[in-house]
Amino acid sequence: MEWSFESAEELVAALRAGAVTSVELTDEAIARIEREDEVVNAICVPDFDRARAAALQADQARARGEDRPLLGVPVTVKESYDIAGLPTTWGMPPHRDHMPAEDAVQVSRLKAAGAVVLGKTNVPLGLQDIQSFNEIYGTTTNPWDHTRTSGGSSGGSAAALASGFGALSIGSDIGGSLRTPAHFCGVYAHKPTLGLAATRGMVAPSEPVLPVDLDLAVVGPMARTARDLTLLLDVMAGPDPLTHGVAYDLALPPARHERLRDFRVLVLDEHPLIPTGSAVRTGVNRVAAALVDGGARVERHSPLLPDLTEAATLYLQLLISGSVARFPLDSYEELQARAAGLSADDQSLDSVRLRAMVFSHRDWLEANNRREVHRQGWRRFFAEFDAVVCPITPTPAFPHDHDPNPLERHIDIDGVEYPYFDQLVWAGLATMPGLPATAVPADRSPEGLPVGVQLIGPMFEDRTPLRLAELLEREMGGFQAPK
Repeated sequence: MEWSFESAEELVAALRAGAVTSVELTDEAIARIEREDEVVNAICVPDFDRARAAALQADQARARGEDRPLLGVPVTVKESYDIAGLPTTWGMPPHRDHMPAEDAVQVSRLKAAGAVVLGKTNVPLGLQDIQSFNEIYGTTTNPWDHTRTSGGSSGGSAAALASGFGALSIGSDIGGSLRTPAHFCGVYAHKPTLGLAATRGMVAPSEPVLPVDLDLAVVGPMARTARDLTLLLDVMAGPDPLTHGVAYDLALPPARHERLRDFRVLVLDEHPLIPTGSAVRTGVNRVAAALVDGGARVERHSPLLPDLTEAATLYLQLLISGSVARFPLDSYEELQARAAGLSADDQSLDSVRLRAMVFSHRDWLEANNRREVHRQGWRRFFAEFDAVVCPITPTPAFPHDHDPNPLERHIDIDGVEYPYFDQLVWAGLATMPGLPATAVPADRSPEGLPVGVQLIGPMFEDRTPLRLAELLEREMGGFQAPK
């Protein structure tokens, strides 16, 4: 039997039943990577010798009667996580030789759960793109169409899962970096509630490894089934043992409902700042139809929904001001001059981004206060609804575009060009307030490309969108391997 596309849950059951060994699973995964990854280029840092040793240890542990959640299951890890003995570069050539001494807290949790780490997956330069390519490791392609991107910044992880290179992967998300690659490659991903999973050791090689609370950014699971997301999130979730973990234990509430017909869902397929392409709109509507068929209460409009334009503006202000905080002074002064020259009436997303590049601390605090107002609005919204279904990006995977100036790139939406980074507004809907969001496969485009949607849930009620994802998987089907 070939195991490469089986779920982690099925692999765990087979390992417990003695139907397969971890060594056999690991050897099969390595052989598949060596045979097929030359074109996809998902695994940028293989760690096969240590993987085989870990698999043998997992089999020996099971023979002694041990059982852990992921004991013997082959997995991959995004390149941006520290793994002792492997380089962590974030795709930045000056750091190609950076070798951390300790595992990231999430890598430690994977290993403690018994997972076998096959290696690291590719990322964009500095994790700052919706594609995954860099000068060190090259370009990761989409397993469905090698002329198109796998997404970013967890694009290597999504491509690995779609290609059968391990059953699970861990990634990160600040601009849709878990959800967009899942959408582009036809797999599942979950952006947890902000602060739910510790991030220490998922840090740029130029920065110290500290147990800091990040703004907007999260780490989270990727898989080929919705149930596997929950399996991996249960391993990842919990505070850093160096900080909140000293005093707090995690107790996530259960999903609000177990049956599809009990869910109350708002479906969105339009954004005031960017159109939704026809293929994605069709995918959203297919999910809406499945919800209706399953008896869920589905609405298309609600006055309780926080304002989408302001949400996108706040998201970009918080995202960009944080990203450029370490700009050199000469660049900062030039940006100040450009921002000062903008018309007060110019509220385009390009202008929002430029102004955010020169935010003062007072500006940031004002934006943060408005974010808290949005969070309160979401609390009122989720008193009446259980989830929002909406796009992740306006289009399926787009052709590779490696223009060195991202501001010169564009996204084609049904034949009309829009600024490249405007497509982030849907990702920001959940990211800005810190809500959990689960990416699920929904459809195929006319070209045969995967189309995904996101299920946004209430803060710290991650099990609610995850359960909805499971129910939709039963209703609609889920992952399909690329032909």
